[in-house]
Amino acid sequence: MKLTVVSAGLSTPSSTRLLADRLTGSTREGLAGRSHEVSTEILELRELATDIAHHLVTGFPPSRLSAAIDAVTAADGLIVVTPVFAASYSGLFKSFFDVMDPDALSGTPVLIAATGGTARHSLVLEHAVRPLFAHLHAVVVPTAVFAASEDWGSGGDEYTDGLPGRMHRAGTELAALMAARPPRSTAPADDITALEQQLADLRFD
Repeated sequence: MKLTVVSAGLSTPSSTRLLADRLTGSTREGLAGRSHEVSTEILELRELATDIAHHLVTGFPPSRLSAAIDAVTAADGLIVVTPVFAASYSGLFKSFFDVMDPDALSGTPVLIAATGGTARHSLVLEHAVRPLFAHLHAVVVPTAVFAASEDWGSGGDEYTDGLPGRMHRAGTELAALMAARPPRSTAPADDITALEQQLADLRFD
């Protein structure tokens, strides 16, 4: 089983990458609890910025970008994390998904997350990021994770409170959808139908 993680952070170190790593850990923990082995690939979009721009202009992806796109489209589950710029996802984040085939993520379980300086921007996940992946026909987990600057020092129980609790819940949801996903030989429509039932179950557990 393959988990691909997309981080659109621009700095080093990056709170966006930190959140991506924590969510990866929560998802892997959830899959281990279901006795699933998982391989993980992490994509740093800042390393692909020039290639993305080249593809947008020419229509042809350089080899490194092509490999990144393949890693996303071949994933059994996807974690995507963007910083908030101007009350929305970053341009680099959006551009990466713009160069992908519109049907490439059909039926793929996706955990969406974002980082920002203030909790006032948390609704960007529901107003911008979730609609983007709904448009791409992905299956987005119910719990979206926003991490404001103050969240990193807020503490809380790992499984119930604050940012740790949200990360644990979101990772558990993604693991459940990945485990429930039918084999890739099934039609995309069947793939989505099977996960929709699992998604409904997650909303009421």
